[in-house]
Amino acid sequence: MQSRKSAGHLAALFTIVIWGTTFISTKILLADFAPVEILFFRFIMGFLALLPACPHRLRTAGRKQEVTFALAGLCGICLYYLLENIALTYTMASNVGVIISVAPFFTALLSRLFLKSEGKFRANFFIGFVVAMAGVALISFNGSRLELNPVGDILAVPAAFVWACYSILTRKISSFGYPVILTTRRTFFYGILFMIPALFCFDFEMGLERFADRTHLLNILYLGLGASALCFVTWNLAVKVLGAVKTSVYIYMVPVITVATSALVLKEPVTWVSAAGTVMAVAGLFLSEYSGKESGKLEEIHGMEDLDNGLTE
Repeated sequence: MQSRKSAGHLAALFTIVIWGTTFISTKILLADFAPVEILFFRFIMGFLALLPACPHRLRTAGRKQEVTFALAGLCGICLYYLLENIALTYTMASNVGVIISVAPFFTALLSRLFLKSEGKFRANFFIGFVVAMAGVALISFNGSRLELNPVGDILAVPAAFVWACYSILTRKISSFGYPVILTTRRTFFYGILFMIPALFCFDFEMGLERFADRTHLLNILYLGLGASALCFVTWNLAVKVLGAVKTSVYIYMVPVITVATSALVLKEPVTWVSAAGTVMAVAGLFLSEYSGKESGKLEEIHGMEDLDNGLTE
C-alpha cells in the first residue's frame, strides 16, 4: 500500500515537473502559432500517441459513464485551456499563475460536496493553502507592481474552477476500473470534440508546413507527446491512487519548476524574493499533504454513488 502511494506521489511530481516547463515550448510556438492552434495540435497528437500505446477499444458500461467522460473532456481539456489562454491575452501571466493556483482549494470544496469525504479537512490543509498562495504570489510577481485587469483576472478564476471539476470527474472515472490510458484517451476524444466549435471562433489555420521548422516540430512534440499524452496519463494515475485533493496540491509546485527552468534554460536570475516564494510554496505543499494516520482516507469510494447520481439528475 505504501509503495502504491509513493508511486502516486512520484507520478504527480513527474507530471508537475513537465507541466512546469511547458511555458518555454509554448512561448516559442506563440511566435508563429495562435494559442488555439497550439492547443488543438498538441491534443490531437496526444490522442494519436495513445492509440498504439493501448490499441484496445474502451467499452463503457452505459450512458452515465459516457456523460462523465464527456464532462471531463469539456472541463479539463477544452474549457480549462481555452479560458487560460484567453485570460493570458488580457492580463499578465503572473496574475493568471497566482489565480490558477487556487485550484486545489476548489478541488477540496468540490470533494466535500460531491465525494462526501469522511471527516473534516484539517486546519493544516488551509494553512498550507495560505502559505503556498503567498509563496506563489512572491514567485509570480517577484517584486513587480501588481496590475489588475478585470477581464483577464476574472477569466482565470473559472479556469481554476473547471480544473477542479476535472480532478473530481477523474476521481470518479478511476472508480470505473478501466485502464488509465484508455480513460485518458476517451477524455481527450471528448475534449477535442468540444474544442472544434472554438476553432471557428478564433484565427485557426492548419498550416502544417510550419512544422517543417525543426524548432516548431520539437516543441509541439514535447507538448503533444510529453505534456499531453504522457502527463495526463500520469496525472490521472496519481488521482486514482492519491485522490483528487492530495494530487491537486502539487499544482503549488508549478511556479517553483518555472523559476528553476528559467534559471537553467533561459539564464534568468533567481532573486531572494523568488527564492523565498519557492520555499513557501514547497512548505505549503507539505503542510497541506501532512494529515496524520487517518485523514489520507478522506476522499474514497464512499461518495462516488452521490456523484454518479448527480451526473444523471
